[in-house]
Parts: sequence; C-alpha cells; structure tokens
Amino acid sequence: MSRKFLLSAAALAAAFAAGNAAAADVRVEVEIPRLDVAEYHRPYVAVWLETADGQVVADLAHWYQQENGREDGRKWLKDVRQWWRRSGRAQEFPVDGVSGATRPAGRHTLRFDDRSGPFASLAAGDYRLVVEAAREVGGRELLQLDFAWPGSAAQHAEAAGGSELGKITLDITP
Repeated sequence: MSRKFLLSAAALAAAFAAGNAAAADVRVEVEIPRLDVAEYHRPYVAVWLETADGQVVADLAHWYQQENGREDGRKWLKDVRQWWRRSGRAQEFPVDGVSGATRPAGRHTLRFDDRSGPFASLAAGDYRLVVEAAREVGGRELLQLDFAWPGSAAQHAEAAGGSELGKITLDITP
C-alpha cells in the first residue's frame, strides 16, 4: 500500500470521527400513566415539531390502533385534534418510520440525531415539541416543550401532564 493512500485513509477516518463527535442526539421520553378506570383504552398519541409560530415542521410519531386484516383505528385519529388539524388530515397512513401501534402505560423513548430523519434538515431557530394524547372513554391532553436548534450546549425540558399524559422530557446533547 502506498504512503499517499494511507495518509488519505487516515484523514478520511479522522474527518468521519470528527463529524460523528459533533453530531447532536435528541431523546424524547413520553410517559403514559396507568389509570385506574372501569373501561381503559390505550391512548392515541401524536408527537411533532413546530416552529415558534405554530407551523408544523415534522411528525416524529403517531401511535394508534393497528390490527392485521381488520379495520384499524385510522378513522379515530381525528380525535387527536390539534395534530389532526395541523398535520394529520393531509397524510396517508401508515407513515413509514412514524406510525406505530398504541403503547401501554409506561415510559416510551424516541431517539433521533442530526444526521438523518427530521432533525437533519431542521434549520436553525426556535421550535416546540408537541405531544398530544386522546383516549376513548377518556380525555385529551396536549403538552409543549420549547427548544432552540441547534443548541451549542445541552438542553433539557420537561412538562408533566395531569390526566392522559405523564412526564414528557426532551434532551438534546450536542
């Protein structure tokens, strides 16, 4: 192997490692509380990003009833009202990498980075993470967390729901 090739490979590896070291990691944790009610149904949940003035930038997740070979719960997605009005009604379901089945009570983590997915093309600015949940024979709840993108320092934001959502956290690590 030539010395020139070895130097080029080393430079490429160093550049790749530096690029990975500078990547931002985003972690969203959504808690669905365990409710002691007579008739419990898992909530439909939508998680999305919007600008400070309320324009939807990207959907991160929609969790709804999905059953193979039978009618699924798409017709009830409109009960997640804010998300439906701002983004949902314009989509065809399922959305690859975004749509998923409802989740049981507990903590559920979504992970992203700035190299792929919705954060890769996110312009610098002020944004809001929005989480909305609606449950059959239950209530509806919406929580919002503000953040700046990209952050030069680690960011942490959290909000606590009062009924359909528990604690929602957003952690961004540059």
